[in-house]
Amino acid sequence: MFKKISFILIPVFYIAAGINHFRSPDSYYKIIPGYLPYPVFINLFSGVAEIILGLLFLLPKTRTIAAYGIIVLLVAFIPAHIVMIQNGFCLSNGYCLPQWATWARLFPLQFLLMLWAWKCRK
Repeated sequence: MFKKISFILIPVFYIAAGINHFRSPDSYYKIIPGYLPYPVFINLFSGVAEIILGLLFLLPKTRTIAAYGIIVLLVAFIPAHIVMIQNGFCLSNGYCLPQWATWARLFPLQFLLMLWAWKCRK
Protein backbone atom coordinates (compact mmCIF):
# COMPACT_ATOMS: atom_id res chain seq x y z
CA MET A 1 0.00 0.00 0.00
CA PHE A 2 2.89 2.37 0.88
CA LYS A 3 4.44 1.88 -2.56
CA LYS A 4 1.15 2.42 -4.39
CA ILE A 5 0.62 5.71 -2.59
CA SER A 6 4.26 6.66 -3.17
CA PHE A 7 3.89 6.09 -6.92
CA ILE A 8 1.57 9.11 -6.87
CA LEU A 9 3.08 11.18 -4.03
CA ILE A 10 6.66 11.13 -5.30
CA PRO A 11 5.77 12.45 -8.77
CA VAL A 12 3.43 15.09 -7.34
CA PHE A 13 6.11 16.17 -4.85
CA TYR A 14 8.88 16.53 -7.44
CA ILE A 15 6.71 18.09 -10.15
CA ALA A 16 5.44 20.68 -7.63
CA ALA A 17 8.98 21.32 -6.39
CA GLY A 18 10.17 21.76 -9.96
CA ILE A 19 7.39 24.21 -10.78
CA ASN A 20 8.30 26.18 -7.67
CA HIS A 21 11.75 26.87 -9.18
CA PHE A 22 9.91 28.96 -11.79
CA ARG A 23 7.36 30.51 -9.41
CA SER A 24 9.85 31.64 -6.73
CA PRO A 25 13.30 31.69 -8.31
CA ASP A 26 14.70 34.24 -5.85
CA SER A 27 14.34 31.73 -3.02
CA TYR A 28 16.60 29.35 -4.91
CA TYR A 29 19.17 31.92 -6.02
CA LYS A 30 19.87 32.67 -2.35
CA ILE A 31 20.88 29.10 -1.59
CA ILE A 32 22.95 28.31 -4.68
CA PRO A 33 26.55 28.30 -3.43
CA GLY A 34 28.48 31.40 -4.50
CA TYR A 35 31.30 29.34 -5.99
CA LEU A 36 28.94 27.95 -8.66
CA PRO A 37 28.55 30.01 -11.84
CA TYR A 38 25.27 30.77 -13.59
CA PRO A 39 22.75 30.57 -10.72
CA VAL A 40 19.84 31.33 -13.07
CA PHE A 41 20.75 28.36 -15.26
CA ILE A 42 21.29 26.11 -12.23
CA ASN A 43 17.86 27.03 -10.88
CA LEU A 44 16.15 26.45 -14.24
CA PHE A 45 17.99 23.18 -14.80
CA SER A 46 17.08 21.95 -11.30
CA GLY A 47 13.43 22.81 -11.81
CA VAL A 48 13.25 21.11 -15.20
CA ALA A 49 15.11 18.07 -13.83
CA GLU A 50 12.65 17.72 -10.94
CA ILE A 51 9.66 17.98 -13.28
CA ILE A 52 11.08 15.45 -15.74
CA LEU A 53 12.05 13.00 -13.00
CA GLY A 54 8.61 13.35 -11.42
CA LEU A 55 6.98 12.58 -14.76
CA LEU A 56 9.31 9.64 -15.40
CA PHE A 57 8.46 8.25 -11.97
CA LEU A 58 4.83 7.93 -13.07
CA LEU A 59 5.70 5.28 -15.65
CA PRO A 60 6.67 1.79 -14.44
CA LYS A 61 9.21 1.40 -17.28
CA THR A 62 11.11 4.56 -16.31
CA ARG A 63 10.55 4.51 -12.55
CA THR A 64 13.92 2.97 -11.69
CA ILE A 65 15.82 5.51 -13.80
CA ALA A 66 13.75 8.31 -12.27
CA ALA A 67 14.49 7.06 -8.75
CA TYR A 68 18.23 7.01 -9.43
CA GLY A 69 17.97 10.47 -10.98
CA ILE A 70 16.12 11.77 -7.92
CA ILE A 71 18.81 10.37 -5.64
CA VAL A 72 21.56 12.01 -7.72
CA LEU A 73 19.63 15.29 -7.68
CA LEU A 74 19.22 15.14 -3.91
CA VAL A 75 22.95 14.56 -3.50
CA ALA A 76 23.63 17.52 -5.80
CA PHE A 77 21.37 19.67 -3.61
CA ILE A 78 23.44 19.05 -0.45
CA PRO A 79 25.64 22.15 -0.98
CA ALA A 80 22.50 24.31 -1.19
CA HIS A 81 21.35 22.90 2.14
CA ILE A 82 24.74 23.69 3.65
CA VAL A 83 24.35 27.29 2.43
CA MET A 84 20.93 27.35 4.12
CA ILE A 85 22.50 26.23 7.39
CA GLN A 86 25.29 28.80 7.13
CA ASN A 87 23.20 31.80 6.03
CA GLY A 88 19.70 30.97 7.17
CA PHE A 89 16.74 30.74 4.83
CA CYS A 90 13.80 33.07 4.48
CA LEU A 91 10.77 32.51 2.29
CA SER A 92 9.44 35.19 -0.03
CA ASN A 93 6.69 36.00 2.50
CA GLY A 94 9.35 36.99 5.05
CA TYR A 95 9.13 33.87 7.21
CA CYS A 96 12.58 32.60 8.12
CA LEU A 97 13.19 28.97 8.96
CA PRO A 98 14.62 28.38 12.41
CA GLN A 99 18.18 27.01 12.49
CA TRP A 100 17.03 23.53 13.54
CA ALA A 101 14.75 23.36 10.47
CA THR A 102 17.63 24.08 8.09
CA TRP A 103 19.56 21.23 9.72
CA ALA A 104 16.50 18.96 9.50
CA ARG A 105 16.23 19.66 5.76
CA LEU A 106 19.76 18.35 5.32
CA PHE A 107 19.59 15.52 7.80
CA PRO A 108 17.38 13.54 8.12
CA LEU A 109 15.05 14.87 5.37
CA GLN A 110 17.41 14.62 2.37
CA PHE A 111 18.42 11.10 3.33
CA LEU A 112 14.82 10.04 3.96
CA LEU A 113 13.86 11.37 0.53
CA MET A 114 16.72 9.36 -1.00
CA LEU A 115 15.61 6.25 0.85
CA TRP A 116 12.00 6.80 -0.22
CA ALA A 117 12.99 7.02 -3.89
CA TRP A 118 15.24 3.96 -3.50
CA LYS A 119 12.52 1.86 -1.87
CA CYS A 120 9.98 2.79 -4.57
CA ARG A 121 12.26 2.40 -7.58
CA LYS A 122 10.58 -0.86 -8.70
